[in-house]
Amino acid sequence: MPKFYDARGNIYAVASPAEVRGLGLDVPPSAAQAARQRRGWALAAVQALCGWGGQEPARDGKQHRSDGLLVGPFQSQAPFDLLIVNTDGTLAERSGNGLTIFAQALSEQGLLPVQGACLLRVHHDQPSGLSPLATVVEPARVEDQQGFWLDLGKPAFGPAAVAALGVGEAELNGRQLSHVAQLSHLNAGWRCSQFVRLGNPHCVTLVEEPALLPSNAQMAEAALEPGLTRLAFAPPTGAGKPCAAGVNLQWATLVAPGHLQARVFERGEGPTASSGTSASAVACAAWRVGWVEAGEVRVSMPGGTAPIRLVGQADELQSIHLFGTARRQS
Repeated sequence: MPKFYDARGNIYAVASPAEVRGLGLDVPPSAAQAARQRRGWALAAVQALCGWGGQEPARDGKQHRSDGLLVGPFQSQAPFDLLIVNTDGTLAERSGNGLTIFAQALSEQGLLPVQGACLLRVHHDQPSGLSPLATVVEPARVEDQQGFWLDLGKPAFGPAAVAALGVGEAELNGRQLSHVAQLSHLNAGWRCSQFVRLGNPHCVTLVEEPALLPSNAQMAEAALEPGLTRLAFAPPTGAGKPCAAGVNLQWATLVAPGHLQARVFERGEGPTASSGTSASAVACAAWRVGWVEAGEVRVSMPGGTAPIRLVGQADELQSIHLFGTARRQS
């Protein structure tokens, strides 16, 4: 049976390839093959492993107990391959909280080095991203919490970075941003967005008032959920506009120096308590418009606050580092 872990309110189930095969599903022996053939097993695995154990109705209105399924490792020693399966059966290129959880699971299995860096490689079938996408993970202690630093690499900015089409232009703090008409139709205050790629695609809408941040409850209501799903999800669930492969949506505002508040609507999932790569994209977007400087940044979401380190040189960000912890659920 899978093990469930919580990272800042983001919950993932972790199962080995052998456990998934035990369901009678044909998971190939390599992560690359498993990604290419995910339509034959991924959604069935989510339905079998991420439910509520037969209890009906679903708790808290959620169909699944977790925000996704991590399948791996495919090896007994580093580097470790895995797949990140969204609850709609699609594959994600990267998940900060998911990789934190996977690192914790590897640590409990005695596979992760106690000291030093380890390479995690996520395989997927998204046409617009590199596969496998590697992330360097290193055990660390921050503010008396034992966890992991994840090196998410160098961000890319703008519509071309996420293959967004049909977007307009906007301006904030004298910086050129994007105007996504589908977002401003839902709320007139959502006019200034920054596209960011951190291995996976993000659209961060920057707002100057906390009141313009949607709550998770609001994002699940009929007034917003259909429109956000059309934007975030790839076809056939979504419209694939502005991004044919879908895009993660965030909203962010500056609440104090170096401190941002954010909300997240994930591609393939919907409203989430937190997201590590989303928090990192928010920090990048805020740096882009001069809200924060390179260095330590905190991003608060309903599930918790993510410590992020922006490493800059001259007028560029060279790398983004995310700290996270995970705990096993009973």
